[in-house]
Order: sequence, then C-alpha cells, then structure tokens
Amino acid sequence: MATITDVLTKNYEVEMEIAGPAAMWTRPDTGSAAVSGPGPTFSAAKGMFEAIARLKSAYIRPTRVEICKPIQFDRYVTNYGGPLRKSNQVRGGDSYQLPAVILVDVCYRLYGVVEEVTGPPNSTNHLHALQEMFLRRLAKGQWFRCPCLGWKEFVPSYVGPFRPDTAVETGVDLVIPSMLHAVFDQPVNGKVSPTFRQNVPIRRGVLEYAV
Repeated sequence: MATITDVLTKNYEVEMEIAGPAAMWTRPDTGSAAVSGPGPTFSAAKGMFEAIARLKSAYIRPTRVEICKPIQFDRYVTNYGGPLRKSNQVRGGDSYQLPAVILVDVCYRLYGVVEEVTGPPNSTNHLHALQEMFLRRLAKGQWFRCPCLGWKEFVPSYVGPFRPDTAVETGVDLVIPSMLHAVFDQPVNGKVSPTFRQNVPIRRGVLEYAV
C-alpha cells in the first residue's frame, strides 16, 4: 500500500495479486502453435493493471512480477472464431478447434509505478490520483473491466491486495530466449509496433521488466 514516504518522494507505486486456474502468455517463438510462456509479458501485466483503473493522462508501468506457484503446463483446446480461419470457415460462420499448451494453477504478484503520459502538463496531481484510484478499487474489488490471465476466457479466481499466505516460488530459475515486451510504440494511444527482449532471466521466481 502507498505510504507517506511514497507521496513525498513522488514515487507512486502500486501492487496487486492475481491468481487463477489457467493462463496463456504470448510466446513469439512457437509460430502457429499456441504455447504459453512461463510468465506474463510486460504488455499483459500492463493490461491487468489497466483492467482495475486507468486515466488518459497517466498509466501504470509494470516493473516486475513474482511467480507464486510452480510453473505447470497442460494441454487445452478452444474453439477459435477469429480472422485467421480459412475463408470458407469465415463465410460459413464456422470455428475450428485450436489446441494449445497453457499454464495451470497460477498466482502472481505484480508491481508497477504510475507514470505520466507524454503530452501537455496536467494541472492536477494525476499520478497520485491514479494511484489512489487503483488502490481503492483493488481493495473494494471494483474493476474497469474484468482482468484476464492472457486469453479473455482465463478469468482469475482472485484479484486484490497481497494475501499473507502467498509466497514467491524461489526455485524458479530460468532464461526466456525471446519474450514479447510491448505491442504498441507508446504506452497510451500508440501504433502497433511490437518490441521483444532476448534472454530474459527469471531469478528466484522474480521477472524484472526492462524499461
């Protein structure tokens, strides 16, 4: 939670815990085969924060995530109805079964800091306003929209402040060869321009997001 020191130093930090039975995190090296990465991307973490609260003049930049359950994969099949279907399937309104390898029984602690959107100076302390809005809504269980764990059908079983019995899986140590960082070239109202990070480490269950 925010402290008086945070306010005085203008360090507007936020944090949240999210857990659920399933998750799917974009992995760029699997092609058409849907296989989840071991942890949420920067964009996914940003989307989970924005599902709780958002402003036009400020945004929450994810700084790190703590993995709080062992990494477990399982097979999953879903009915796909998107634009990548064959033309005759689109015309007929038909879907096809899309197999995937997803994460199961997940729990994360997300950390972020409120930053200003590039643009004209704002006359109010909108950074503090977004921080307080986020913490208030998180405590009350109020959302801008339902958070999801990657795919929209993967809804969480818990979203809220840190729970005292949640612990980081310090045995998780690995390096992600290639990881999607951000989908857009700007944090707000950007154009599609994906960026990637290579050899991203997860050390003792902690994934740090590079700026």
